[in-house]
Amino acid sequence: MIVIDEIRKLLNTDKIIIGTDRTLKLLRKGELAKVFVSSNAEVEAKKDLEYYKKIGGVEVHALDVNNEELGTICGKPFLVSVIGVKK
Repeated sequence: MIVIDEIRKLLNTDKIIIGTDRTLKLLRKGELAKVFVSSNAEVEAKKDLEYYKKIGGVEVHALDVNNEELGTICGKPFLVSVIGVKK
């Protein structure tokens, strides 16, 4: 999948932000260009991301993988629901 390959490439940079809280914080500040959301992220987090997508013009990509698979892709021993990419 093209999006998963993009995430893997970004993991080798300092532009990636892992976690819902950290991503939302930087999104509010206008410091993110893109956001990736797992298929089973919390409904409230998805609502917040959609809101900031509308007002900030940030790309939000809904992934076909769940948070467990996304954590594995990121090489983390925990669930990952949201990933942000800095500008």
